[in-house]
Amino acid sequence: MASSFSSNPFSLSFLALSLAIGYSSAPLAQVALKEVVISGSRNEQDKDDIPATVEVVGQDALEAGQVRDIRDVVRGLPNVSVRRVPARFSLAGNSTGRDGNAGFNIRGLEGNRVLILVDAIRSPRSYVFGSNAFGRDYVDVSLLHRVEIVKGPASALYGSDGLAGLVNFITLKPDEFLTQGKTLAGRASVGYSGDDQGVSASATVAGRASDTVQWLLSANVLKARELNNRGDNDAANIDRTTPNPQRDRAKSVLGKLVLRPSSAQTHTLTLEHSDKRSDYELLSVRAKPPLAATSTLSADSYTTLSRDRLTWDARWQLDAGLADSLQTVLSLQRADSREYVTEDRNTAADRVRDVTYDERTTQLGVQANKLVRINRNWAHKLTYGFDQVTSQVNNLNTGITPPTGESFPLKRFPDTKETSTAIYLQDEIVGEQFSFTPAVRVDRFSINASQAGFSPPSGTPAASLSGSAISPKLGVLWRATPQVSVFGNYASGFRAPNASQVNAFFENLTSFYKTIPNPALKPEKSRNVELGVRTRWAALTLDAAMFTSRYSNLIVDSQQVGGAGGPGNPTVFQSVNVGSARINGFEVKGQYDWGNVAGGKLTTPFAYGQTRGTDSSTGRPINSIDPATLRLGAKYDTALWDVRLDLQHHAAKKAADVDSSGLLAAPATQFLTAAATTLDLSGQWRIRKDLRLNLAVMNLTNKKYWAWSSVRGLPASSTVLDAYSQSGRHINVSLVADF
Repeated sequence: MASSFSSNPFSLSFLALSLAIGYSSAPLAQVALKEVVISGSRNEQDKDDIPATVEVVGQDALEAGQVRDIRDVVRGLPNVSVRRVPARFSLAGNSTGRDGNAGFNIRGLEGNRVLILVDAIRSPRSYVFGSNAFGRDYVDVSLLHRVEIVKGPASALYGSDGLAGLVNFITLKPDEFLTQGKTLAGRASVGYSGDDQGVSASATVAGRASDTVQWLLSANVLKARELNNRGDNDAANIDRTTPNPQRDRAKSVLGKLVLRPSSAQTHTLTLEHSDKRSDYELLSVRAKPPLAATSTLSADSYTTLSRDRLTWDARWQLDAGLADSLQTVLSLQRADSREYVTEDRNTAADRVRDVTYDERTTQLGVQANKLVRINRNWAHKLTYGFDQVTSQVNNLNTGITPPTGESFPLKRFPDTKETSTAIYLQDEIVGEQFSFTPAVRVDRFSINASQAGFSPPSGTPAASLSGSAISPKLGVLWRATPQVSVFGNYASGFRAPNASQVNAFFENLTSFYKTIPNPALKPEKSRNVELGVRTRWAALTLDAAMFTSRYSNLIVDSQQVGGAGGPGNPTVFQSVNVGSARINGFEVKGQYDWGNVAGGKLTTPFAYGQTRGTDSSTGRPINSIDPATLRLGAKYDTALWDVRLDLQHHAAKKAADVDSSGLLAAPATQFLTAAATTLDLSGQWRIRKDLRLNLAVMNLTNKKYWAWSSVRGLPASSTVLDAYSQSGRHINVSLVADF
């Protein structure tokens, strides 16, 4: 169904644009509801006034959708996904599923090319090297008020890593609960998710101690098991297709203290802690007879993620010549990741791997805002500021029975201090019908590596490097009618090399291969052009956009750059700038309101997204791009309850859209996902004004299907394809109480 649009990916957006302007004379009232966001401009602003595509998942959607992790956050959003592969990894040589919810994919690019923020504070990066992989799921969504996703480069305002876009998690605030003169209020909830037998409980309490002091305390705990699939082979060996036994534990705490000593200033002190642990019994790596000396008899693992953040955010109303308002932010953050694996082998020595990856980050920001009126019809909204981020990045590998030619402890890259300093300026020139938003940011970054504990044992000293990037942006918004607006933007993005890319280390003297530093790495860069239209009629809301992006200097890790793999001439690997890419696509999202039907309100939400991309240096497809998806729903809403049915169609992944050689060694070929349509049935019963029951039956027809992001690199000849299938029919339920 969705794939029928693939022959002309831009035609639908042009059609939507033409219909929107042509239909603007219809006698329909303008929708009054406004959605305010901050990520698109670093200021609170009506989302419809931003000349870019910004997705918002608000508090009501988080609750009604029973959103429990970052995969659920993006469910139903066009051209956005989160990759999760089943946990079938081994001690060495296979990283499948080690990183859990690995991170966000926006319009075909993923990993550290998407900037993740929590209250505008940078979240830790992912780290992948060889068989080790740490994801980016450091956030507990129960602590969130909303999530904002900016599609397209965001470096003009936020700097490095905003190559493909950004995700900003915005945490709860006291004044969201202290309404109608309340001095004490809060919310409590319990929930169950059937796909992993997860049980969660959370509570938030907010209070007003005086006219100048507010506070908030929120906490959450979670227990869950392995994520279910449609496999049915429960063998305790490599033939297994049911999930490996897994136990997940998570807890988080958020505390906020808000001080308003006068009407002209506000100080917010935030303390956030979250930690997650998963324990695995890796039955799928157990060997079958006949056994070799090195055959695996059993393997177990646990992984942990923890993050602590302390942030002071101060805002002043100045009404001065240079600035009307000023914001200063100082944040300290500590993130620790660990992966511990034990392996019992037949007669060969048993092995243990203990790998850690840590980041210690200090972030300082100063931002000023100034409104300058030119005349009655035009004004400048100036935003300018300074950012500095300093991170100490460390890793350590220890264990028992190291690889031949190596010894423990060792570092895969040296302890590194990464520093970024930037200034930025944005001017929103606002008129009655037009707005023009030019912006520019200048970043200076440095990567300073320490030799202690790295060289030796590495035979090659670590390299340090520094560089700069200029990121311009220009947005234009035309308010064609009170109900219709058209926007366009040009934006550039960049991503500086990180510590592991500059100095990845793996040297095996007996097998004759090694990696070497690359102090000449350049930042990855992107250029994006987007054109879109928004309609806000009483019956129809519509957001449509088409985009084209160009990427250059893409960094490829572990590229062979020399050597023959023999004595005196080892194979040499290095991270190098070799990639360039072109990505095009479009997306449509909206809702049609059918009005009152039998005493209730009937609406039809819909969303469609499609992306295509090519590696310009090879002419081959980009494998990280997901197939097109269509989501079509019907929601019936009354004063006491609502019910919603959602159809989601996943287009097939075609061979012409896959670079099989980039995923598998010949003659193996990539497994291609077939088209699939699933149904989800959900609803909410408002038992009382302050008590709500949410219930959902997911994958109502128990459809067996695969997600492309979960099977990349899986050969079509695999005998365990079912192990990578998505969850079958299951029930989610939650009870939420306000007080």
